[in-house]
Amino acid sequence: MQLDQPLSEKEFDELDQFLLSERSPEDSMTMDMLHGFLTAVAIGPETIMPAEWLPHVWGDDLKNGPKFKNAKEEDRILGLIMRFMNEVLVTFEVAPKEFEPLFVEHEHEGQTLIDAEAWCWGFWEGMELRPDSWAAIWTSDVAPLMKPIYLLGADEIAEDELPLVEDPVKAHKLAVELEANLPDIYRFWVPLRKPAVQTIKRDEPKVGRNDDCPCGSGKKYKKCCGAEPAAE
Repeated sequence: MQLDQPLSEKEFDELDQFLLSERSPEDSMTMDMLHGFLTAVAIGPETIMPAEWLPHVWGDDLKNGPKFKNAKEEDRILGLIMRFMNEVLVTFEVAPKEFEPLFVEHEHEGQTLIDAEAWCWGFWEGMELRPDSWAAIWTSDVAPLMKPIYLLGADEIAEDELPLVEDPVKAHKLAVELEANLPDIYRFWVPLRKPAVQTIKRDEPKVGRNDDCPCGSGKKYKKCCGAEPAAE
């Protein structure tokens, strides 16, 4: 399996069906919500490793994961999710303006409109992994670019803002605006993006100052290798 290979339509449907199946937790993400979530993780202020973001795909209860039939199926489904993520990453790196959010289409009074609400819910979940780091964009010159995501994805919005999202036509316009804004949101974070925080593993256990010195002298560590250097 190559991570740079986008999902085929058949693979897309396979992942979609698993997320909707009884073997996935009830509050698992749908494909459009997952796409929004992965987008926020991919373009946001910090690199977040899969071990941290992947459990959130299955809902708020991080201990309640999917029930895979076997290890082979687990590798298959997780591999599809990783390729779905890689597709987002590669598109932004190579051609940000060609990125297409996975919005849902629906009919309203003879018009085909797009519904970005679930996608934005997912994006908001991705931001919640690093809310303090995302704060910088809300106080920047490009803060207005985030308004569609806030209106469609936040848990609560102001009462006077509700008409902007409750009207399907206005919600459609927000979705169109959002898609146009995403390349600039991505570009905002490129020079500021922080690498993943790595935990340094000690090869040897930490030596306490009252423990015997590991050099084998027979002295206490604080009296031997751990002694403070003599003042000059």
